[in-house]
Amino acid sequence: MPQTVKGVIARAKGAEVELVDIVVPDPGPGEAVVKIDACGVCHTDLHYREGGIGDNFPYLLGHEAAGVVESVGAGVTDVAPGDFVILNWRAVCGQCRACRRGRPWYCFDTHNAEQKMTLDDGTELSPALGIGAFAGKTLVHAGQCTKVEPGVPASVAGLLGCGVMAGLGAAINTGGVGRGDTVAVIGCGGVGAAAIAGAHLAGARRIIAVDIDARKLDKANELGATHTVNGAREDVVEMVKALTDGFGADVVIDAVGRPETWKQAFYARDLAGTVVLVGVPTPEMKVEVPLIDVFGHGGSLKSSWYGDCLPSRDFPMLVDLYLQGRLPLDAFVTETIAIGDVEAAFDKMHSGDVLRSVVVL
Repeated sequence: MPQTVKGVIARAKGAEVELVDIVVPDPGPGEAVVKIDACGVCHTDLHYREGGIGDNFPYLLGHEAAGVVESVGAGVTDVAPGDFVILNWRAVCGQCRACRRGRPWYCFDTHNAEQKMTLDDGTELSPALGIGAFAGKTLVHAGQCTKVEPGVPASVAGLLGCGVMAGLGAAINTGGVGRGDTVAVIGCGGVGAAAIAGAHLAGARRIIAVDIDARKLDKANELGATHTVNGAREDVVEMVKALTDGFGADVVIDAVGRPETWKQAFYARDLAGTVVLVGVPTPEMKVEVPLIDVFGHGGSLKSSWYGDCLPSRDFPMLVDLYLQGRLPLDAFVTETIAIGDVEAAFDKMHSGDVLRSVVVL
């Protein structure tokens, strides 16, 4: 039977979010209902509320989540009721040209649940990133559920569902950071801080954190940065070069996603170095760079989609590293909040006071 639970929705562009009753249907073929234990408050949810991603209101917000599978539909074999899972928004299809070439992290045909969750009056909801996890329970495609060890707190595990995975993956998967590399990360919010942690985990010998907020630079130090640059007071390109023997970094990660920060990343890398764009730009942004500079620097200019992660590969591995004490995921949780406090958490994003607020249900 369909169930009614509390959930946080954005009813209209720019309006404050509301805590309302939502109806979760029984899972159909290939689907699962998950009882949500915790869900991070991600900037993407704010983008949904502001109409920056689409206009399919009302949105059921929340996507950075972990919980326990309650029930599954016909044909589901990878997860079962009682499994502790992290939700992901890129359930690979296994059939598209990327999957067939052995590159499922690029899957071009990811999928979500077919059925819709609704308001109690029958109004269909658009779940954020196909998840909608600011709710007691949510309906997803079973491929969006990745089983992991249950010993990890849900408030930590859920962070791998979006922002922290994006940053870790930008360093390890997209950037290919390895032992002895030099790395610079521009922008040390949640994603950038995770990129620093990823570079440290991969064995980089020099990790340069760049931001204009001293508090974020302090947190970067805690997560493995060896040097910091305050972009409000110092020339970022010159400082990165000075800290890398005059050459520039092997990998520079732009976790901001603005033309000026991308150009800093481009010119702060070593010859044949790699630029990774993981910060999300807006549609009107443009970059102008002399083509001879692109040729002359060599190397790679990359963008990182969700950290180029494959949830079935990366989530269990990263949880194991956390349980071994090698990946400090707890450091990303600034506060835990109730489901009714999401709007206040959005306000805190603007002040820079938090890496992550996490809703605990």
